Amino acid sequence: MADGTARTPIIAEDAADRLYIIDARNGVERQLLLDWVHATAGEAEPQWTSLAIADDDHALPLETLRARLDGQPSRQVVPLRVAWRIPGFERDRALKFRHIIFGDPRHPGPLRARLILLRDRRRAQILVGEAATLDALRDRFAAQTGGGDAAGPDGAEFAGFVARQAGLALDVAERGIRGTRYKVPRFVADGLRTSPKFRAALAELSEATGRPVADLFREARPLMKEVIARPSALFLDLRARLDRMMFGGYAPEMEVDAAELARLRAILREHPTAILFTHKTYIDGATPSRLTYENDMPMLHSFGGANLDFAVMGEFFRRSGMIFIRRSFQDQPVYKLVLRHYIAWLLAKRFPLSWAFEGTRSRLGKLMPPKYGLMKYVLDAAHATGTRDVHFVPFVTSFDLILDVEEYAAEQTGRVKKAENLGWFVGYLRNLKKPSGRIRLDIGQPIVVDEAPEPNDKRALEKIAFSVAVEANRVTPLTVSSVMCLILLGMAPRGATSAELLGAIGAVADWARARDIRLSSELESHDDSALSATVDTLVASGLLTRYEAGSENVYSIDPAKHPMASYYRNIIAHHFLDRAMIELALFELRDADSGDATVAFWDKIDRLRDLFKFEFFYPPRDEHRAALEAELARIDPVWDRRLASGDRGIAQLLRRCQPVVGHAILLPFAEAYSIVADLLARARPGDAVDDKALLDATLTEGKQAYLLRRISSEAAIGKLLFANGLSLMRHMGLAEPATSDILAARRALLLELRGLANVMETMRLSTVALADRMPGTGEQQ
Repeated sequence: MADGTARTPIIAEDAADRLYIIDARNGVERQLLLDWVHATAGEAEPQWTSLAIADDDHALPLETLRARLDGQPSRQVVPLRVAWRIPGFERDRALKFRHIIFGDPRHPGPLRARLILLRDRRRAQILVGEAATLDALRDRFAAQTGGGDAAGPDGAEFAGFVARQAGLALDVAERGIRGTRYKVPRFVADGLRTSPKFRAALAELSEATGRPVADLFREARPLMKEVIARPSALFLDLRARLDRMMFGGYAPEMEVDAAELARLRAILREHPTAILFTHKTYIDGATPSRLTYENDMPMLHSFGGANLDFAVMGEFFRRSGMIFIRRSFQDQPVYKLVLRHYIAWLLAKRFPLSWAFEGTRSRLGKLMPPKYGLMKYVLDAAHATGTRDVHFVPFVTSFDLILDVEEYAAEQTGRVKKAENLGWFVGYLRNLKKPSGRIRLDIGQPIVVDEAPEPNDKRALEKIAFSVAVEANRVTPLTVSSVMCLILLGMAPRGATSAELLGAIGAVADWARARDIRLSSELESHDDSALSATVDTLVASGLLTRYEAGSENVYSIDPAKHPMASYYRNIIAHHFLDRAMIELALFELRDADSGDATVAFWDKIDRLRDLFKFEFFYPPRDEHRAALEAELARIDPVWDRRLASGDRGIAQLLRRCQPVVGHAILLPFAEAYSIVADLLARARPGDAVDDKALLDATLTEGKQAYLLRRISSEAAIGKLLFANGLSLMRHMGLAEPATSDILAARRALLLELRGLANVMETMRLSTVALADRMPGTGEQQ
């Protein structure tokens, strides 16, 4: 037991039928354990063997163990280990980076161990792992390895298996005093190497490629070393310390709902689990691991690109649970095989996984289309091993300020991304110390895959990924940063007084509550002091400007900061998408001779859905229409009658929509697409579309369009926006070599997009006019 007593009483006459496996790192530990063995064995001479199992970085000398595994089937194998206690460690986890050099104090060397014993022998605690009979171990060996490569049940493979089982039993006992956060995988390479399924997969690959199995196995060995993470308690503690340093500019405590945290704990304990986090910054991948560590939940195996496996930091992250993945390995079948079976092993052993759902950081703020690679590998691994009930848990981290946004804005205008290296990483950490507000964590309901689909079932994979995306969007909260950027961008270039801002924020918060949209703590609690503190942080960062010389404080966003502000607005844009589409369709109908207004309204909704299909996740059309009708009913319970009545009813609906937000959500996309359409419309008959040349030209033309105010903001200038615009043209058949018909269709689309932009300018003016009618209060914030 973890308290130093055996799990079954050791009776003197039975001691001779026990084999003790002593897991000792040095002579001091070996002597402590032998003293305990002799003290409990009575007069019988105990059978024992000593192995440094805990240090699994080297091959074990198994000759003695192998020779002693020839006893009666009922002989019990009892594993023993010393656990060294650190006074006060469980309270404050005071490990330092110097322990990388001098070693983990929980694993003292012989000199330090002697000094500890001289001071307090109670700090050396004897752990007794769960005992097992030789007969039970042989059955387990046959079930898990198929008998291994040995000639008989007592060969070298069986001895290695028994040693690994002893180590695992002791790890379980040690977690009883250390905590669940230190549950780490052990003997992974050995487990894969002896797995019948892995050996069968190698044999199948050998037959498919014509290469000998031995060659494939030799290729697999270094790949296992490359892929397999080797976490340890020391590096988990150091990683937690690094995480706290990375969040040094944020409030010390991360906000998370207690009920969601309890649900996550139960899921990680009971099910094979993958936490899929939305990816806005380099550090949001650390929030799930920080959360699990600080709440004593099992450690997460995270995935990172091989580009981050550099110098000292690569080894540091590998030893703290990161799995580095090559960017491309389609033509590397052995690498794919090793990765798939490694993932299957982790799932089978209930080690939770974690990765960025979008595959890369979102450069626009809104949720990007999912990358299917890792999800497919997890599902393929679950299918191959029969693992059921896999839980995909969406995880959203919201930051008041994100350091990376300035880089994204510059990158979208064509600046080359800086290469990651140790110097870059140190500089990045230094910048993270700047005050950046709060962090909030939101954990979605799990997407449960009871039975993994067939590996080639692309539709099932897309459906699962779409469900994760929808749930991630659902639990994304409105924050002060995102709401203020939404409001101020919607009014730009006009600013807003404190009173106007507070009124608009209150209206947005009420609107969100009615729709069960989550709010950050400052918005939910009406805490003016917390709201003011967050606003001060945004002003200090330069994202917002505050003019304080007049009779009222006035807030605005510098035009040069619009691309950055649009990032924060885009984070919550999906919550307002249905409202934006309704508003834009109504404004288009307001001055149009549309005949049947109801039919025209839904036609315009369908058109908007098609125009912006590369920017947002839509539910199926029937579900989407139901959601739009529910939103219309919130705006006006008799919306259908007003819409059917024509111009007057439309005007009444528009008055009930005030203030409008549609232009703040959709204008940058329409303007960006119009630049792409403009360039394509200028082509000569027969010209083919060169994607790279076109996208390069859009950056130049976008800047010119802004200077001429053909677009309202530099927020519409961005490589990803232009690329999505080109995808729309290709989807519409307008990216084919130019013909007279295609050129006419391009010009028609250009006019349509510019017309939408003009309508949205009218929407902006209506919002500004509403603000102008608000009486001034003279209140200052």
